[in-house]
Amino acid sequence: MSKSQDRNELDETDVQLLALLREDARRQVSVLAAATGVSRATVYARIARMEQLGVIDGYTVRVGTDYDRSLVRAHVMMKLSPKLTSETEAALAAMPELSALYSISGEHDMIAMLAAVDLAELDRLIDRIGMLEGVARTTSSIILATRVIR
Repeated sequence: MSKSQDRNELDETDVQLLALLREDARRQVSVLAAATGVSRATVYARIARMEQLGVIDGYTVRVGTDYDRSLVRAHVMMKLSPKLTSETEAALAAMPELSALYSISGEHDMIAMLAAVDLAELDRLIDRIGMLEGVARTTSSIILATRVIR
């Protein structure tokens, strides 16, 4: 059976575990077991299985609301040189301030989502992106407020 077929066979307990881990990936296994009505050994086994299948790809940290709101964010759309797209993508992915990178259709080729501690740092970051070999042109938009995030 392929991995994609296995992913489609998650049962209700797996789905509950995923939801609980999304809320708090550091939640104790005993708490996960109690919430799902299974043993701790079962929780360990199911998490290991979902990791092996690629359903769970890793764990991360969510920053606090006050810190998150203090960051200055921007979208940077880029027109790239087709022959250097892979190298440019790798250079962008290495930037810790980059939270997401998307390939897009239309006038631009990619859009980068950035976060910096202040406008001066954001300005330097956008300049760094514009100087990357393979970036022909950028268009930046600073995010003024987040209305909805899911």
